[in-house]
Order: sequence, then structure tokens, then C-alpha cells
Amino acid sequence: MMNCKVSITNIREFGFELLNDKKQKIIETIKNRIIKLVYDEDFTLRNNLSSILSEALHQDYSSISKLFSEVEGTTIEKYLIAIKIERVKELLMYDELSLSEIAHKMNYSSVAYLSSQFKKTTGLSPTFFKQLKENKRKSIDQL
Repeated sequence: MMNCKVSITNIREFGFELLNDKKQKIIETIKNRIIKLVYDEDFTLRNNLSSILSEALHQDYSSISKLFSEVEGTTIEKYLIAIKIERVKELLMYDELSLSEIAHKMNYSSVAYLSSQFKKTTGLSPTFFKQLKENKRKSIDQL
């Protein structure tokens, strides 16, 4: 019979970490909630993000926001934007939706606003990003 002794060192070797710290648990809850919101098929913030997070954590938003900024070195809003842009990149790669459809799906007020935020975050326009990725992909004939 194999000895399955698990230690903290073993867990960390596999990229996992224990979340004993209450602050870290709150941060992980915030991140997971934001990711779930962004990747939800119907991403529309019916309530504002501050209300969603306050309800989920049963704490006022100002303390949640302050803690997140202290621990992560960025604001919750900037984290949300980063996750949204990553999702936009994925949608561009799938090539199933137009930029207009992606903007609508991701709850942007316009394609121009999405494009502006995308360029500010990545340094590339969505169209240029998509072209770069298409050039890197190989067709079946090239495999």
C-alpha cells in the first residue's frame, strides 16, 4: 500500500496553497465571484459590483475594497477589467462572435469603449490582436 502523506510542501509543489488566512479567503472569494460573473453566459451586472460583493461577503464594500487593494496592489475595478479583457481575448480567438456581439455580451456600452479599454490594457486593438493570433494558428494542412 502506498503511503499518501501530504505536507504543505507537497501541496505547494503542485501549485496549491492553503488558505488559512481570513484575509486571503476573502480575496479568493472576491476573485472567484468576479470570474464567475464575467464568465457567466449572461454577463450583465443587474446590480452593481459593490452590492454583489457586499452581499456575498456580508461586509460593507469600502472595507472589502480597501482589503483587496492592500493585498493585491490593485483595485477591484481594475481586476474586473483585467478579467473582462481576458474573456474578450478568448472570444476573439474563438472567432464565433463579431466585436459588436462581444461588446454586448461583455456588457460594454459600445464597441468603441471596449476597443479603448482593450488597447489600454493590452497595447493592441482587438482587431490587431485577432489578426496576430490568426497568423500564429496553423491550418490543418500545415500540421
